[in-house]
Amino acid sequence: MGFEELKPTPVYDTYWKFAAKRQEVFFNRLGGGDYPWTDDSIIRKYKFTNAYRASDRVSQYLIRNVIYEDNYYTPEDQCFRILFFKLFNKIETWEYIKNAVGEITYSSYNYDRYNQLLSERIDANERIYSAAYIMPSGKSCFGFEKKHQNNLKLLEYMMKSGLSKQIAKAKSLEELYRVLLDYPTLGTFLAFQFAIDINYSELCDFSEMSFVVAGPGAKNGIRKCFGDIKGYDYEDIIRYVAEKQDEEFEKRGLCFKSLFGRKLQLIDCQNLFCETDKYARVAHPDICGANDRKRIKQQYVNRNLEKIDYFYPPKWGLNHMIST
Repeated sequence: MGFEELKPTPVYDTYWKFAAKRQEVFFNRLGGGDYPWTDDSIIRKYKFTNAYRASDRVSQYLIRNVIYEDNYYTPEDQCFRILFFKLFNKIETWEYIKNAVGEITYSSYNYDRYNQLLSERIDANERIYSAAYIMPSGKSCFGFEKKHQNNLKLLEYMMKSGLSKQIAKAKSLEELYRVLLDYPTLGTFLAFQFAIDINYSELCDFSEMSFVVAGPGAKNGIRKCFGDIKGYDYEDIIRYVAEKQDEEFEKRGLCFKSLFGRKLQLIDCQNLFCETDKYARVAHPDICGANDRKRIKQQYVNRNLEKIDYFYPPKWGLNHMIST
């Protein structure tokens, strides 16, 4: 791909500066520094995900508490646990169900019990879904009135179709993505996100540099960074910036501290385009993407949450390098 064909806007510089500043926050927090961990006024004020997707609080909970919990789980149970967690993507929902039923496994799953418990949460005016992304209701496919009921039936359908065996047979991250994409209601964005989450586990082992799917926010960020993308696929551009990251940081005199030697992967660069789209609404309000959103919805609130004991998929070989 000839990068010279593209004409970067000032937002492209911001992409790399944001990545460096957001990763600086990660290491300042890890080292026990005091809030606000950055001199960047926009990052201080608004909520942004980490430069590395796997470092986010919900991803960390998934990796440590859902996937790599001490107990041994069969591939089928492991698959079920990951998908159940991701359908709601909310730590509090997982813990509520776990406290009520004990171990969350496919072998012990009961639709009526799970439906009852989730309905109780809703009746108590508790949110059962994360605001990070929107799960489709699935009513047109499964016919239930409540969204969580349809999502549980989707999960049942996925498990009964032998998904865990299909995962084992997949030869690539793209193949895993296409397996997931065949299921109703998921769509391209969720199928890719779920593929990345499954790939954290021992159910498969694919390079995060092998395949990527651009989500809506990333596409908007790419448009802000380049304007006319000259007919290239969004995924081409994500792949290009991932491959050129060292050069791009150095060119701008930026000190980017990688994740214990692990470079930004395609999924991380995809996410960074999404976060840059948000950041640019304040930093570059005159530069538009595919939509005309002008505000960042979520402001950052320092809630003094429990400190994260960082843990990454052991196959990445990073955990022995983490020190707090």
